[in-house]
Amino acid sequence: MNAISIPVNNLFSNMLRNPTVTILLIAVLLFNFSDASSQSTSPASSLLFNARNGLGFTTADSTFSLNMRFRIQSRFGYTSVSDEDLEPESFDIRVRRCRLRFDGFVFNPRLTYNLQLSFTRADMDWDNSQVPNVLRDAMIQYRVNKTLSIGFGQGKLPGNRQRVISSGALEFVDRSIVNAALNLDRDVGFFANWQGNRSDFHYVLKTALTAGEGRNPNETDKGLAYTARLELLPLGKFTEDGDYFEGDLLREQRPKLSLAGVVHWNDDAVRTQGQLGKSLYSPRDIFAWQADALLKYRGVAISSEYLSRSTDSSITVSPEDSAQVRFVYSGWGVNTQVSYCFKSLWEIALRHTYLEPDQSISDYEMARTQLAAGITKYLSRHKVKLQSDFTYELPSNGESNGFYQIRFQVEVGI
Repeated sequence: MNAISIPVNNLFSNMLRNPTVTILLIAVLLFNFSDASSQSTSPASSLLFNARNGLGFTTADSTFSLNMRFRIQSRFGYTSVSDEDLEPESFDIRVRRCRLRFDGFVFNPRLTYNLQLSFTRADMDWDNSQVPNVLRDAMIQYRVNKTLSIGFGQGKLPGNRQRVISSGALEFVDRSIVNAALNLDRDVGFFANWQGNRSDFHYVLKTALTAGEGRNPNETDKGLAYTARLELLPLGKFTEDGDYFEGDLLREQRPKLSLAGVVHWNDDAVRTQGQLGKSLYSPRDIFAWQADALLKYRGVAISSEYLSRSTDSSITVSPEDSAQVRFVYSGWGVNTQVSYCFKSLWEIALRHTYLEPDQSISDYEMARTQLAAGITKYLSRHKVKLQSDFTYELPSNGESNGFYQIRFQVEVGI
């Protein structure tokens, strides 16, 4: 029988162009692996499925485990021309996020890995990088003991709460405009987490020493980024890590509170938002300060966060054309959310957001204020849910009108 050969380059290029091929290929490989194992007289692995934790298997000698998850966010959105003209400025109909995640351990349960891939244009940062930036997370971690873990690779910086919370664990259709403008996002480097308890008082310190250029950097420079986040939980831990998902779905029976602060310095940053945005024409040192608080009790969740970014000189000018300008988005913003989750797992939420750019970039950016109301039906917590929200952006000045936005989203994942 003649052998069939498939060019490897064509295979991978087709996988990048069509995420469905990737998902099906992985599913087939896992099925064949589990089928072969089940037919063995001494099976090396067992196949386990759990709707909360995904699809995975672990070797019988506990030297390797793999857990696979996916999630899809399908979205419809409408934005009006203005608050006086309700004609559509745009319709947003797309798959906002489509992701695959793999995690587990290798050789020893203390040595873990986390890999996350994205397959939609917005998730790939295509407009800024001009390449299909598929890789989101690629982290190797070692848990030294119960209090200390260290990691090396690419992942989220320990920044503001709404950013470190997964986009699949939000009570609104998406994060706030303050987060979009001022968050720290992902970076590549070394990470360390330390936690401890004193009676019911729990505290966590998260630090990172990273390259400062964001995901999959293709530029190198002499500067690094330094980040630290301190979390204080004076009333003890939240149920099932409830401080890392929005809404009080588990209806905490005792009040739970988390207070956190973040400091960040990016030496010789080369992008307009530090780890995000287009390339600057010359590097800048960027400083960021952030603070957030979260309270949950009997279905009520109240959260607020303050983000700021500053630099000595925001504006950079092209050496080839003085009319071409790129700037560091410096400024500050506050986002506050209040929600109530009924026992039926219907939730109502309100949001107030204010974003103010620094005076140095006021010719290019204006202050923004948004008011939003959302409603969510949780079918399987944050894994399967229906969401909608209504947003009104207030007029920023005498020359600018406000507008309305309505969004609806279905999320499905394991």
